[in-house]
Formats: sequence, C-alpha cells, structure tokens
Amino acid sequence: MASIRTRRGSNMLFVDFYYMGIRCRETTNLTDTPANRKKLEKVIEKMEAEIILGLFNYAKYFPKSDKAAEMVALNDRKECINTNTPSFEQFAKLWFSEKEIEWRDTYKRKIKEIIDMYLIVKFGTKPIHLIKKTDVLAFRSSLAKVTYGKSNKHLSAARINSIMVPLGMILKEAAKRYQFDSPYYDINALKQPKTDIQPFTLNEVWTFINGVRADYRNYYLVRFFTGMRTSEIDGLTWENIDFDRREIVIKQAYVKGKIVPPKTQESYRAIQMSPWVYDALKEQQTITYGRSDYVFCAHTGEPLDYNNVNKRVWHPTLKILGLKKRNAYQSRHTAATLWLAAGESPEWIASQMGHSTTKMLFNTYSRYVPNMTRQDGSAFEALVNRSQITQVSTAKETSQ
Repeated sequence: MASIRTRRGSNMLFVDFYYMGIRCRETTNLTDTPANRKKLEKVIEKMEAEIILGLFNYAKYFPKSDKAAEMVALNDRKECINTNTPSFEQFAKLWFSEKEIEWRDTYKRKIKEIIDMYLIVKFGTKPIHLIKKTDVLAFRSSLAKVTYGKSNKHLSAARINSIMVPLGMILKEAAKRYQFDSPYYDINALKQPKTDIQPFTLNEVWTFINGVRADYRNYYLVRFFTGMRTSEIDGLTWENIDFDRREIVIKQAYVKGKIVPPKTQESYRAIQMSPWVYDALKEQQTITYGRSDYVFCAHTGEPLDYNNVNKRVWHPTLKILGLKKRNAYQSRHTAATLWLAAGESPEWIASQMGHSTTKMLFNTYSRYVPNMTRQDGSAFEALVNRSQITQVSTAKETSQ
C-alpha cells in the first residue's frame, strides 16, 4: 500500500510506494493540508489499480521524476521478457546487421546515423510490438520542429522522409517476424517540392568559364558540358579517361573522403566527350597527369574538397561576374537543359546523365523539351559552335 508522508523540515506531501519491486518516493506540489491529503488519496487509489492491471505509466504521474525514464525502461524490459519480443533498439540493431551487406558504405553510414540519432532516441527500449501508428505520426510531427545550423532551419520534407524510410522498414520487418500489425501501414511520404532547376544559359556558361580562375577553368568546363555529379568529377581518375574513344568512364565517386561505387547501377556509364571537353582534358593532362591519380586535384594531389571549392571559387566567381546565386549542382542541370535545347535524343541524354529511363528527364526538365530529333550529340556541338561564333563577332564589333 502506498502512503502519504512529508519530509522533515518540509510541508510538501510525497508518495511512498512500491513499483516493480522497487521502493519509490515522489514529491508532489501539494502542501500538507487535510484537503490535499484527501485529494492525493484518490490519486493513489487510481495508481494502485493501474499497477495491478499493468496499465501504470510512471512518467504520466511523475513526468519530472529522475526515476521516470528508468522505470519506463524497466517496464519495457519486463514486457519484452513476458512477450518474448525485442525492444525497438534490439530489433533495429539486428535488422541493420542483417541488411548492411546489401548496402554500399555511404548508405550504411547514412542509415546508422538515422538509427542512432533519431530512431533509438525516440523508441529505444519500447517493445517493438507496442509501437502504435499514433506514435509514428507523433514522431514524424516532432521532426518538423527540429532545427539546425545558425539560421535555425527546419528539416526539409526530403530529410524527414529519409528518416522515416528506415523506421518503416524496421517496423514492417518486425511485424512479419513477430506477427503483429505494422503501425507503419498506410503512412505516406510527405510531399516534396519539385527539384529547384536554375540552369545557366549558354552565354552564362561561357561567361563563367571565361571568368573563373584559370586553374579551375577546365574543371568547370567539364562539369558544364558533361553533366557529371560533383562526387563523380571529384573522384575521376586518369585511368578512366579514354582519349582514343573520347569517353569518360564513370566507375566511382568521391563521397565524404572515400572512393565509393557510383550512386546507382545506371550511374556506371561512359560519357561522350564533346570537342571542348576533349581539349580541356588534354590540357589538364599536362597539369596533373603523373602528379596525381586524380584528373582534378588539390595542390597536394588529393581529391578536391567540394565545400572548400564552393566557398573559395564557385560562389565568389558568380558574385564577381554578376551571375545569379545558385549551387554548383546547377552545372548538371545546365548540361541536361542545353542538350534538350539542342534537340538531342532523350534516350541519349538519359544515358549521359546516368538515368535508367527518360522519365526523370521529362519530369525534371519538361519545360526545356523542344522537338527532339538528334541522337548523337552533334546538335549540341552545333549549338555551342554557333554561340562561340556569336561571341567572337560581338567581341570584334565592340573592339571596333
């Protein structure tokens, strides 16, 4: 039986009771008066009934208690033992150990980070079969309130979805193994805004290439005219440059300081060199070949640090040249839109970009799609040639 007491020198009531074989003493915010004792007796009566029925929620009655988290965990462990089911943390770790063989290192790190930073923190010791749909939805809502960085930005819908994906996979697998209804049923991903496309015009491309630091001219020319991802061009090595076939072979990427396989199976590809890319790589060969395995590298011979390059080269160049501020990934979007504007075949463009089908091409760049008839890259070459002739003519007229 629980008792109501006061501590020596204090006029505040506290409850002295046993829960799961442990003596607990919790102070209330009630002063010692006959009315408050009567009020507390009714609370205790309800507590004891819930303890007997196994419905007692320690944290609900004593949310500020240091013992609350300990008791919740203890109760969770008892439930796991009684029902022979694991806690969320136990099953999440088991699930990860079984699945990691299927993933590349970068994806493994991403999933483990999500599990450790978000999922275990939230669901930890809770028996996995007791997680309800309302718990999952409440967790997703809480993610929308998370802020980061100096500007206190909120997590994007894309980031929240990426956190929810492994949670859904874990819960669905656990539901199959331990035969309970998955709480993730009928929970859809948050709607994400369309990819922000801010491609350069061809004149802007040449303005940037001709205005950027000389030691980065080749780097950005290749980016703009191949549509390579940052990780692909930063991880590009000389062994994957085939000058005879005029191809850049994509077999690897540089991600978070490591050489890893390309993003998707379709990302393994051979990109055709346009004449300007061929000339830029030939010039680059005289600069870094033999000094580094990497086509574009730092003065130490190591791969470029894209954060450093963005900060010291990309953004300052845009500002100096009076070009609209945008991220460097727009160079990839620029290549796609220029190919489309030139009338290249969608299938050819998709293969150059590393897309499995043309669906993503049309979904992302639909407003840049004209009548397409070419299939071999020659229309794009003609478009660039015309722009160069125009620029030269304009420059001559200005000088006269």
